[in-house]
Amino acid sequence: MLFSDTYTTIEEESKGLFKDRGSRFIAIAVPVTSQDEIKTRLAELRKEYHDARHHCFAWVLGPDRQTWRVSDDGEPSGTAGRPILAQINARELTNIMIVVIRYFGGTLLGVGGLINAYRSAAADALESALIVEKHLIERWSVSFPYEAMNDVMKVLRDESCNQSEHSYSGSDVTVEIMFRASRADHVTGRLNKISGLQIKWLATE
Repeated sequence: MLFSDTYTTIEEESKGLFKDRGSRFIAIAVPVTSQDEIKTRLAELRKEYHDARHHCFAWVLGPDRQTWRVSDDGEPSGTAGRPILAQINARELTNIMIVVIRYFGGTLLGVGGLINAYRSAAADALESALIVEKHLIERWSVSFPYEAMNDVMKVLRDESCNQSEHSYSGSDVTVEIMFRASRADHVTGRLNKISGLQIKWLATE
């Protein structure tokens, strides 16, 4: 099975709204890349909507979409977080969090009503979102003797690698390069054949 470095997410924050018997459900879809980012944005939304009754959410991270969490935040179990998650999964999205903020209208909606409300609010936020396809990008640091410059540049051109400005230390050159994650073995394999070259992985993002 070939490694896929492609995933689908949203480009920027979007909002949705659903109303039922006086209750308002405000949905905010947020692009995220880490659990730290999720915690920060969730705290900000709880502060911004501090007077709301519930702040329910679902999030999914990673190209394989295997890292996720849901919260009903005081609503009956299974009536909020999972309906929100179902909308994310229905569109096969990742690196996304949807928070649905409920202002209670005084009338109980029942289990079915709550599931419909949280599902509908999340769906409305995604309807107005710009959904995009992105690629995992790897960053590597490459150091090599100046005389190997032409060989290194040929590989970077052939493999369509983006690169930073070169830095020099004596007769050595260091450059940071970026390319799609699915090309990592191929690109690093070619570079490692160049005499005197050292390559170090920096990050996948």
